[in-house]
Amino acid sequence: MSAAELPRDWNPPTLDDVRAAAQRIEGRVHKTPVMSCADINSMTGSELIFKCENLQRIGAFKARGAMNAVWSLDEEEAARGVATHSSGNHGAALALAARSRDMASWVVVPDNAAAVKRESVRREGAAVVDCAPGMNNREAALARVVEETGAIVVHPYDDDRVIAGQGTAALELLNSCQDLSMILAPVGGGGLISGTAIAAKGLNPSIKVIACEPAAADDARRSFEQGQRLSMDAPDTIADGLRASLGRRNFRIICDLVDDVVTVSETGIMAATRLVWERMRIVIEPSAAVPVAALLEEQVPGSSGVRIGVILTGGNVDLDALRWS
Repeated sequence: MSAAELPRDWNPPTLDDVRAAAQRIEGRVHKTPVMSCADINSMTGSELIFKCENLQRIGAFKARGAMNAVWSLDEEEAARGVATHSSGNHGAALALAARSRDMASWVVVPDNAAAVKRESVRREGAAVVDCAPGMNNREAALARVVEETGAIVVHPYDDDRVIAGQGTAALELLNSCQDLSMILAPVGGGGLISGTAIAAKGLNPSIKVIACEPAAADDARRSFEQGQRLSMDAPDTIADGLRASLGRRNFRIICDLVDDVVTVSETGIMAATRLVWERMRIVIEPSAAVPVAALLEEQVPGSSGVRIGVILTGGNVDLDALRWS
């Protein structure tokens, strides 16, 4: 598949769209703190500035995109409710956003999703629809939900409103730390890295934007290198939030604005997760640790001795499934 699937007249969101999203969601999401860690700086040889989206509402950056999408709907659309598929964080975020407008929501969740994320979706008020793992199964189940309910689909990442909303994390980070040379974020479906690249390049065209993903789910790296959108239906990685394949819009934006896509090992992800827990005393999920792993495994050229922004994407951990114990 290629980015040519997009309509010819499609234009990606801009910095102005990200700024508009920031105004729309103000007061509805947290302005998350920025932190640093001398120990991790010493280990990576860089000065790292962490944007702590693990402390965001529902425990992940996904609250930003979902809230922007839901509050962008007109009243007629809102009356229909919203639906999506999600391994957890986007589903919980969409349920939260829908509840903030007294809307119904339905979330298709694969049966291998982390229990803590599934429970979060339910707790925020969505109707959970189970499906087998894999993107094909998720999309088929979502199509059935939409046919039965008439709900508006808010895609987890291949949605302009979601992309603009996710970009507000980088906007906040760069407005508070304007001298960053590089910004790193994980990539799964591509919503966060797309929004990050739009915000970062819009504010500072010379900043390097690096997407980081598990080697076990490396469709973004392969797509980036080959110039065509490739997919993996059900990759096996501890970084459960990064199992999705790149969206059409996201691939186009990545090709245009992202400087590099790097991959890391499963052992590296586990080690980086544990390191952040131990040295920073904050809880992150494995997906959030992927950029830290990329730096520890020396996968990011030019990172030594520079100031780097790192988006810690979420903190929803299934404590019963920890692999390092």
